[in-house]
Amino acid sequence: MPTLFRFLAFCGVIAGLAYAAMFALVIYVEPVERDVTIRVPTEKLNR
Repeated sequence: MPTLFRFLAFCGVIAGLAYAAMFALVIYVEPVERDVTIRVPTEKLNR
């Protein structure tokens, strides 16, 4: 039984670290906006 508790604690720590990393990305990383132009060939428009 102690190994089960140790395993669950380990999974909890890993999940907490992943959650903390995602939270830090949301708070500290600012996305850069830019214009995107996509050219569509006329063969695909006129079938």
